[in-house]
Amino acid sequence: MNIKNINRPSKELIEKLKKIGSATASAELHKLGIKDPFIQGPISYSPGKVIAGPAITLQFLPIREDIYLDDQEMDPELQYHRHALFNAQKGDIVVVDARGDLRSGVFGEMMLTYFQGKGGEGIIIDGAIRDYTHAKDLSIGMWLKGVTPNYHTQVSIFPNAVNIPISCGGVLVNPGDIILADDDGAIVVPITLAEKLSQIASGHTKWELFAREKLSKGGDLRNFYPRETWSKETENEYEIWSTKN
Repeated sequence: MNIKNINRPSKELIEKLKKIGSATASAELHKLGIKDPFIQGPISYSPGKVIAGPAITLQFLPIREDIYLDDQEMDPELQYHRHALFNAQKGDIVVVDARGDLRSGVFGEMMLTYFQGKGGEGIIIDGAIRDYTHAKDLSIGMWLKGVTPNYHTQVSIFPNAVNIPISCGGVLVNPGDIILADDDGAIVVPITLAEKLSQIASGHTKWELFAREKLSKGGDLRNFYPRETWSKETENEYEIWSTKN
């Protein structure tokens, strides 16, 4: 199989984005022209976990018997869902368009264990996995639409391509785009905007820390949130706080 590799950003950029949070990143991306980066459907099956990394994409299509005849024992080298993992490197996130199908387990425990062993960061699947009883103990992050006992091609879909543009949860994901996911959900950061987002959102995160501290101590919401409502006095207070912190 001739599968295109992805360009991977620096670890420094990934770490900056990881500290931002999906909610802040989504709001800032909106200002940069991306109306809705939210991958709708998959939710966190790894509560408290935060992941960020470049996307390896995997596309499933509806089974049509003259195109794909289901066979669990077929040559592994012909199974595209395996190749998504074969091509993974440390820090990668596998993003899967499984058409929202809950009858097909895209990956099972053994394949996810292999992915973890390669240093995989996590999976975002608009669909399901199987073997969740054991897979839930893995350290990779998992954002899923659900779980199922069925294997990947048992009922209605089959893996068709790796590292092509896909739709996941109604959002375009290009190979190499950066995924940021936490308990609020998963979002797509276009690689072309990643550096600018990291710079803008870092400042956003800093003033939010200040505002959160003030609000927790009884500060007036009108004085501290959002920043657009800040008076000159609040701005001066923030500058003093920022210097000390």
